[in-house]
Amino acid sequence: MASHLVVRACPPFRAPGSSGVPGASAPAAAPLAAPAAAEQELERDSRSLLDAAELERARAMTPRTREDFLAGRLAQRRFAAELLGVPASELTACYSCPRCGTGANISHGRPGYLLRGEAVPLLLSLSRSAGWTLLGGVVDPNPGLGLGIDVEDPARADFDGFDDVVLTPAERLHLAGLHGLPLLRGRARLWARKEAWLKLLGTGLQTAPDTLDVLDDALRTGVNGHAGLRDLPAEETGLPAELVAAAAVAVLP
Repeated sequence: MASHLVVRACPPFRAPGSSGVPGASAPAAAPLAAPAAAEQELERDSRSLLDAAELERARAMTPRTREDFLAGRLAQRRFAAELLGVPASELTACYSCPRCGTGANISHGRPGYLLRGEAVPLLLSLSRSAGWTLLGGVVDPNPGLGLGIDVEDPARADFDGFDDVVLTPAERLHLAGLHGLPLLRGRARLWARKEAWLKLLGTGLQTAPDTLDVLDDALRTGVNGHAGLRDLPAEETGLPAELVAAAAVAVLP
């Protein structure tokens, strides 16, 4: 039986209509958090729930980037805890980087958690765009399963040279004749697919994006009964319709 992908979108920190820190529980009738109160809640929850390596990384960031980073990490930890049915406070971050290794002292790379010193049976992936955070998780993954998820803002694909740097010849042909917003959405859709697949591989942009054809039927079909690479519609993610997203869930041969 294929492992089930769960996705969740968290709005930008302090966005209009937001109640404060993404993932935090609050009474339904609670008033919206004022900026100062939201900042205090973010700082309090970060000190309470996040680990030393995460907090150390955040200290080197500019204030706005720091807020987004901390809010995303809190949302991811709460998401993981919910999927596992455990308190978020009992999880310890354990990231894995191909160059730096794996452990509680690593704050970047592929996300993971420990529970009482043991690795939890959970695949996670996180992506941010336009202030939004998109989370993906698979509980009790089948052996060899990988996960990658990505969200993109089409406005960021509006620059000269995008096609030459990012797209394969087949992908450039696929977008031929498009202009304006349809072209930008087409570019962003392909870029989101590439990012998701490269996260699944664990190589990131060490692999040149123009060498990866994400229109390839083999990537879309997947293997061993898994969905492979696919677009994520807004009704599944909860993201605004103007953003595009993709997920890669596959057992690599």
